[in-house]
Amino acid sequence: MSDQPALARRLGTTDATVIGLGSMLGAGVFAAFTPAAQAAGSGLLVGLVIAAIVAIGNATSTAQLAVAHPTSGGVFIYGRERLGPWWGFIAGWSFVVGKTASCAAMALVFASYAAPAGWERPVALLAVIAVTAVNLVGITRTALASRVILIVVLATLAVVVSSGVASGLPAFSAPLDLLSDGPYGILQSAGLLFFAFAGYARIATLGEEVRHPERVIPRAIVFALGIALVIYTAVAVVTLGTLGPDGLASSAEPLSDTVAAVGWAPAEPVVRIGASAAALGALLALVAGIGRTVLAMARYGELPRWLAAVHPRWSVPHRAEIVIGIAILALVGTTDLRGAIGFSSFGVLVYYLVANLAALTQPRAQRLFPRVLAVVGGVGCLALCATLPLLSVVLGLGVIALGVVLRSVKFIVTAHNRSGDT
Repeated sequence: MSDQPALARRLGTTDATVIGLGSMLGAGVFAAFTPAAQAAGSGLLVGLVIAAIVAIGNATSTAQLAVAHPTSGGVFIYGRERLGPWWGFIAGWSFVVGKTASCAAMALVFASYAAPAGWERPVALLAVIAVTAVNLVGITRTALASRVILIVVLATLAVVVSSGVASGLPAFSAPLDLLSDGPYGILQSAGLLFFAFAGYARIATLGEEVRHPERVIPRAIVFALGIALVIYTAVAVVTLGTLGPDGLASSAEPLSDTVAAVGWAPAEPVVRIGASAAALGALLALVAGIGRTVLAMARYGELPRWLAAVHPRWSVPHRAEIVIGIAILALVGTTDLRGAIGFSSFGVLVYYLVANLAALTQPRAQRLFPRVLAVVGGVGCLALCATLPLLSVVLGLGVIALGVVLRSVKFIVTAHNRSGDT
């Protein structure tokens, strides 16, 4: 590995926090609350708490692993180093496949808000091309773009929350039955809402590009997760309190519908702009994170080694990011990605299950947080995986099985070639 070109360490705590927070806000606020309401009604508030608890366990495991292994690749590296190559492969494969689908979903979400009727798919394709181009010219430009987009998103969410508070949250005039859909519905909503917390993984995958990773990575992960949780809670309470459980469950654009429901019609275009910016920001950070995981897997021969190239001028894994961009374009052009949130959540939960198992093997000297948090994270990942929509579970297991088969075939072919040479 020593002969591989290294990525430049250019990011500080603020930049890393912004990249992670930009990923979470874009995916969560504008994509996850409606399916969560469909699963659990007002019980999504309980699901949000459960998702946050699981995310805390995962975040602390990821943070201390990232400090011990400050290189690109995230849980692919942690699983490989601490549990063995197969565990690392499963983590990396789950992450790449799930997040590639998530990228396509974010591109389509962006287009649904930003494009004229009938032009959604072409605009989504153009967004993918533009985001890939931005990532190709350097990680500092990715961080700068994420910072600008995040400011727009936060301002938009402030408008939404203000509109709901001004209305007095009429749906809360009668007591909410948080448990009406039962434990299964609540856990399913938690699994869907977990999709909204997954952005802090981007920070760990950038481990080779942050300054002083032993300090920056834990701080950035904790900061990004804490800020996101506060924002999600505020938005969940406002949308649910304004639209009610049934209204939220049937809304394709819950934040726009919230401001419309309280008579703030002039704010609707502002919300649409903010939603577009959020989805674009998430897409920007997701492509960067996936590219680093592909880079790490290629370095270890788990993917074609030519994907491990780092651009001599821009210090980015340019071949990996181009291939990722092409894969996203193919998905955007051929599917509507219904159920993409559930499928992506399954892949990410498997990824973090490996992270928690790896964290449990760390010696006391490497632990930054109590061991029980890794246990909570691991058990939570299993529970949420099992209660996701059935189609998402079946597809997720099928894709993981496909990866295992392909890796096994590669080993068989390699062993055969070596035996032929001798």
